[in-house]
Amino acid sequence: MYCIAHEYTDPAFNLAAEEYVLKNFNENVFMLWRNENAIIVGTHQNTLAEINVDYVKEKNITVIRRLSGGGAVFHDLGNLNFTFIMNAQEGKDKIADFKSYTITILEVLQKLDVNARFEGRNDLTIEGKKFSGNAEHIFKKRILRHGTLLFSSVMNDLHMALKVNPLKFQDKAVKSVRSRVTNISEHLKQDMDVLQFRDHIMNHIMENFEGSVHYEFTEKDIRNINELVKKKYGTWEWNFGHSPGYELQKAFKSEGGFVELHMNVKKGIIEDIRIFGDFFNKHDIAQVEVILKDTPHNETAIREKLSTVPFHEYFHNISVDEFVNGMF
Repeated sequence: MYCIAHEYTDPAFNLAAEEYVLKNFNENVFMLWRNENAIIVGTHQNTLAEINVDYVKEKNITVIRRLSGGGAVFHDLGNLNFTFIMNAQEGKDKIADFKSYTITILEVLQKLDVNARFEGRNDLTIEGKKFSGNAEHIFKKRILRHGTLLFSSVMNDLHMALKVNPLKFQDKAVKSVRSRVTNISEHLKQDMDVLQFRDHIMNHIMENFEGSVHYEFTEKDIRNINELVKKKYGTWEWNFGHSPGYELQKAFKSEGGFVELHMNVKKGIIEDIRIFGDFFNKHDIAQVEVILKDTPHNETAIREKLSTVPFHEYFHNISVDEFVNGMF
């Protein structure tokens, strides 16, 4: 088995690396990696319904969609991620069999005198609090299973970045289930940082999986991974436009009055929008509704469309910034 513990912390690169290894390697692979601040949403989720848009924008948090299902998770450099990519064994591998893969993580923690357990469908816990969630993706005869390991994450960022208004969206997308969470470091009886913890896990894997060897990405690997970032993981189309259809209802108040927005969005495109409120206007608001129809539901595209009209004549004393923010 190839064992990879690399230093890349760009979220788009790391999610692309998983897909590249899954689809282009023949060997079993185990990886340990970290991301800069990011929210990673499940493949079946409505991205905007999972994130606190204002907080994510303020803190410059990257939002990336992954291949696997499950709920949205927050990553920072205090969170360690592990990935098993294995060739399926006929008659032995079962869908969502996370327990058999996460047992190695539990063994490491037990060696460190931490009473960690596997609970529920796909969680690892300490004293009833979650520190790891797991997900999987199957490609032909290869299975990708990966999980988070909260070690010393900033909990306020985690809670705030994933805090959303449950009444804003109406859709059929998979919703995240929030749990009480904890950092592993709070339960250790010895001083250790996240990189030392990473080394503990890797050493355990190397000792317990026959044929394990260290592997470093080659220049060709890196070039191909970056190409996948360019074409997929670094694009709005994958991270936001890939969301299931949804209805969004949002209202805001400004000096110019109250504005209420109702939108239907499919495949990331605004199919219909209605604008209501008690604001004053010179021209018929229906013209703005027509302009915004068939526009990608992203800030850049919306601003470009609004720049083609004298906005203040449609929304007196309301800024473009207020209006655009109100659409998310």
